[in-house]
Amino acid sequence: MVSLIEFRAETRAWLESNCPASMRTRMLPGEDVNGGSRRRSTNAESYLWLERMAEKGWTVPAWPVAYGGAGLGKAEFLVLLEELQRLNARPPLVGMGVSMIGPTLLEYGNDEQKLRHLPRIARGEVAWCQGYSEPGAGSDLASLRTRADDQGDHYLVNGSKIWTSGAQHADWIFCLVRTNPDVPKHEGISFLLFPMDAPGVTVKPICLINGDSPFCQIFFDNVRVPKADLVHKENHGWAVAKRLLQHERSGLLALASADTMGPLERIRPSLPLPELARHYGGGRRIDDPMLRADLIGNEMTKRAFLLTQQRAVEESEANTPGATTSIFKLVEAEYVKAQLELQMRMRGTQGLGWTDAGFTEEEIAMTRLWLESKSISIAGGSNEIQLNIIAKRVLGLPD
Repeated sequence: MVSLIEFRAETRAWLESNCPASMRTRMLPGEDVNGGSRRRSTNAESYLWLERMAEKGWTVPAWPVAYGGAGLGKAEFLVLLEELQRLNARPPLVGMGVSMIGPTLLEYGNDEQKLRHLPRIARGEVAWCQGYSEPGAGSDLASLRTRADDQGDHYLVNGSKIWTSGAQHADWIFCLVRTNPDVPKHEGISFLLFPMDAPGVTVKPICLINGDSPFCQIFFDNVRVPKADLVHKENHGWAVAKRLLQHERSGLLALASADTMGPLERIRPSLPLPELARHYGGGRRIDDPMLRADLIGNEMTKRAFLLTQQRAVEESEANTPGATTSIFKLVEAEYVKAQLELQMRMRGTQGLGWTDAGFTEEEIAMTRLWLESKSISIAGGSNEIQLNIIAKRVLGLPD
């Protein structure tokens, strides 16, 4: 058996030889790989890095070898994370396949579903989206009304989902549907998988105030879903849905890269915050004691967050902790918003650019990301929902 010291040495040597130079730099918009072929990375080396890491099983290192992973134990997994961070390596593959539905299928999927979907996810061959929120079911997700009517060997799905990230680029969707309207709302929900090009699926992007359309509304009109694509048991989808959200909120996939704070990889400017202060303040703003204190506090929060994530992995029986992931989601949302506010303070009026007149591309991009950041404490479960989960499931407080 290879010792951890040997594993670290072998891992470091392999990464040094195989991680392309551009994959050791800050991720630029459009260069990430989310799987599938509908949205391609603008950097060709992204696919070389993906191919090499997938061959090692390191796109999903803790997954079993049979499903495209490397079968790493917890100690080896943490060593790999440290070595990737040492190189400032980008994640070879991101998206809902590796961070959400893949880990969930490992726990709740049957053998056929695992063999059908997991290797393709690990190789980056398919992109996924999430069919949870509806126009009338957001924070109260269990009140969803999209229904799946039993037709013997298949379901017919009718309804609508909204705020579906990346639906226009996705190949498959994991979707919550109501299969029994006559029982308490949490007990009549099922968890289905189906392709986005299935007859009856219509996708309409939603334009946001920052000018982008990362979210969509999806309409289902008699979509035929075989019962083989039901995950777990009929009317028991709520348990699957909650576990998937824990995988999403843990942010643990972000540890396997230079992106040590989840969404921060896409919102960081080209200059670190202290250098921004020097650049926009001519050397004066960085001497402002209040700004300096806020910068230090922001950096301390980031480091404490990362260490807490790593400790949670070490202490948990599974690779993803349980209800404590709501703490990660809550802290990360507030951190991201605070970091964007700091950038605005340092940029001054240059932080309000909307067109190219008098503003750099980065300044314009950061203005739009500052606006987008306001949604982070809502998307993926609002802060209020996370506080309720923490109170009930972590602290054990009474209702």
